[in-house]
Amino acid sequence: MNLSGVLFFPVTPFAPSGEPDVDVLAEHIRRGLEHGPGAVFAACGTGEFAALSEAEHATVVRVATETARGRAPVFAGAGGPLGAALNQAAAARDAGADGLLLMPPYLSKGTHEGFVAYVRAVAAILPVIVYQRDNVVLTPAQVVELARVPGVIGLKDGLGDIDLMQRIVLAVRREVGDDFTFFNGLPTAELTMGAYRGLGVELYSSAAFAFAPDLATAYLNGAHHLLTEFYEPLVRLRAKVPGYAVALVKAGVRLGGLAAGPVRAPLVDASPEDVAELEALIKHGRSVVGTS
Repeated sequence: MNLSGVLFFPVTPFAPSGEPDVDVLAEHIRRGLEHGPGAVFAACGTGEFAALSEAEHATVVRVATETARGRAPVFAGAGGPLGAALNQAAAARDAGADGLLLMPPYLSKGTHEGFVAYVRAVAAILPVIVYQRDNVVLTPAQVVELARVPGVIGLKDGLGDIDLMQRIVLAVRREVGDDFTFFNGLPTAELTMGAYRGLGVELYSSAAFAFAPDLATAYLNGAHHLLTEFYEPLVRLRAKVPGYAVALVKAGVRLGGLAAGPVRAPLVDASPEDVAELEALIKHGRSVVGTS
């Protein structure tokens, strides 16, 4: 699949009653689509994948596919126990999703052969992008092997080992070809895109796109002074509290006027002081690119 542009990872809004708010989610995705993302990744990390039941996951993916149909490809998060991953994949297929972002299996670390079998089972249902992070760290030869599995179409890198990624990209391009998709999936990926572009990786996910798509699009289109004026301060704010990579995004969505609700445990919402700092940072970023 040929993806381009910024990849949009929407949050999962929760209603006061606690369940996913489908109306707010649809509006959140519609607002993002107005800025032309390369794809929508629903019920993934920013969408609090780990906090959703299988039924809630299916609902979120259905709303995303219905809202984005004809405007952008939709990928759904899948992972955890194999049975759950297969159910999530089947629900995403039935909803009309284009593919899956396959999360690392929770707390299970077997052999590489076991991981390949896990990936193969899920990729038999929908095309899969493998997520490299945490307990999934792959060698170049292992990525080449995965790239040859039918249905495996890409690798999202959340590890950030530039030496390893360069060797992976070179090995896959040499052994498999140019159709395999790589993208930078580090939190606030814009800050590291200079390094990834040097590897030949142009695609990236953007957490900022979920709450400030105008700024994310401005950066994509060449406003690289946002690195110092917006993104680097955002990373410093994000680093203050574990889980802020999601909680700050959700706070930013609320600042934009959508009732996205709180994050779910074990994450915690951003403090009022940090939300105020985020609001000031967004305003400053917009002032320097002229979108305020």
